Amino acid sequence: MNLHVIDLLIIAVYIIVTVFIGFWISKRASKSIQNYFLGGNTIPWYMLGLSNASGMFDISGTMWLVYLLFVYGMKSVWIPWLWPVFNQIFLMVYLSIWLRRSGVMTGAEWIRFRFGDGTGAKLSHLVVVLFALINVVGFLAYGFIGIGQFAAVFLPFEFSADPTWNANIYGLIITAIATLYVVKGGMFSVVFTEVLQFTIMTIACIWVAVIAMQQVSPELLDAAIPDGWRTLWFGWELDLDWGALLPAANEKIAADGYTIFGAFFMMMIFKGVLSSMAGPAPNYDMQRILSAKSPRDAAKMSGIVSVVLMVPRYMLIAGLTVLAIVFFTDELGAMGSDVNFELILPFTLREFIPTGLLGLLIAALLAAFMSTYAATVNAAPAYIVNDVYKRYINPNAPEKRYVWMSYIVSIVVVIIGTAFGFVTENLNEIVQWLVSALYGGYAASNLLKWHWWRFNSYGYFWGMLAGIIAAGIASPVMGALGLDYGQATPLYAFPLMLGMSLVGCIAGSLLTPADPPEVLKEFYLRVRPWGFWKPIHEMVVAENPEIGANKEFGRDVVNVLVGIVWQTGLVAIGILIVLEDFSALGIAIAVVLAMTAILKFNWYDKLRDYPQGYNADDAPRSPEEAVPTPAS
Repeated sequence: MNLHVIDLLIIAVYIIVTVFIGFWISKRASKSIQNYFLGGNTIPWYMLGLSNASGMFDISGTMWLVYLLFVYGMKSVWIPWLWPVFNQIFLMVYLSIWLRRSGVMTGAEWIRFRFGDGTGAKLSHLVVVLFALINVVGFLAYGFIGIGQFAAVFLPFEFSADPTWNANIYGLIITAIATLYVVKGGMFSVVFTEVLQFTIMTIACIWVAVIAMQQVSPELLDAAIPDGWRTLWFGWELDLDWGALLPAANEKIAADGYTIFGAFFMMMIFKGVLSSMAGPAPNYDMQRILSAKSPRDAAKMSGIVSVVLMVPRYMLIAGLTVLAIVFFTDELGAMGSDVNFELILPFTLREFIPTGLLGLLIAALLAAFMSTYAATVNAAPAYIVNDVYKRYINPNAPEKRYVWMSYIVSIVVVIIGTAFGFVTENLNEIVQWLVSALYGGYAASNLLKWHWWRFNSYGYFWGMLAGIIAAGIASPVMGALGLDYGQATPLYAFPLMLGMSLVGCIAGSLLTPADPPEVLKEFYLRVRPWGFWKPIHEMVVAENPEIGANKEFGRDVVNVLVGIVWQTGLVAIGILIVLEDFSALGIAIAVVLAMTAILKFNWYDKLRDYPQGYNADDAPRSPEEAVPTPAS
């Protein structure tokens, strides 16, 4: 497809402006490693929230969500719980506050804050760096695949007769541009460019939704969808039959493994709650929480993400989907069993979006990719430079050297992620491995670290290592059993991976001494989690009688449940606006307003930076101050 010169100019101007911003603010970012990775803890919470929302608005994920809505209809609202999308609610309600109270720079540095500085803590520190790098490489490969497939449909040059090679070469070009501006600008560059990107994407989302509503009436859509497509609720089985309209969609549902939707849903809930309680993975999400000015700001930042992201993003997804269902189904049907549903998004843009808006929307989706990619790349050097090079190799190097090391690490990680992208066949394969296999090994260790005082550094190390090994061998083991690893199977293997990790956690903890009391008391004093902390609480109270235990477990549980309903309602609103289902839309709006009122009085009004008995003036001013030194 040859884009109009206006569209090409819009795309070119956007890319130039983005790179310019990265270089323009690079001087500020390069003053120190603290500025580079956390923006000096000076960026306002609402800008961090918009940045976080923009980073989640990635092109690969949008292609995946358009495919889900096309095939599964309103029931697709539940499928992103695979990630789980509601982890933002757990962060909003309490985990962002707990995490930000640490005052550290990275997830690996947080391990030192929680477990101290002994041999077990050093092993835990290194294993979380390993997990973080595997996670970063996985997400870079995921982004590379999506942007290459997307760009190959629109951009005018063909480098090869093989479409896969065209997609890979475009992926290389665009990732190189994204790498250029994030390497120079660090977290300042990530946030400021993403705020610009989010503004562009929101305008484009609403515009596409309006076009879809003008071209596709509810009656026209109903003639092109199977019974049950508009229904949000489900039974034990999916009960959605595309046979008369698009048989390949039925094949895709069977291949995904979602036919027995009730079992799939329960497994998502089981996995999602445990993963969410574990807290954010050591990636861009954690970096933004640690970048907030205060714990309260960290919670507000996590909360605003759902508000600003869900409705406009799902208006875009619904708009593109209904256009594709009505006007593109015949073309998809002609592809037979070889249909690639992940190309619905670029093909729909090509056919139905007018000149000018097409350039804006492509720029917006490129922005979405660059947002996610930039934030992911920014997370990697934080772990290698700050948590390995600075801590173990050269702790007294000049700040400029750490920043230059960060440039080099970013480039190396991009090259590795891109290489994995070349050998991965499709988005769904890597999505399933990331959210089901890798995070299956992450959940146990990172849940216990918050809630059980006797869970020690050796337990963390052996639990994480067992989980990473389980995720790594999942593919060959499932292949040997004749199972299709590329689809939903990893989700059903989650309990096995969780169990292997849990054995490592408990055995490693109980067969070794507890962590130093001074480390545990400092962690408990500052963070004040709920859970099994009675022995530590009694030691702290003996020294500080004014200290109170965290009695907010019940309120946090209520707020999490209310928040999940609230967030799901926001998703439904974005879709129902475009479907022009105004009765269902009215119900969704009423539910969201009711949940908002509850959260206002039961969550927002009760936020506080530090817990009872902790002097806010004692809060750490730097990562070094944040890490307690064990008593000798």
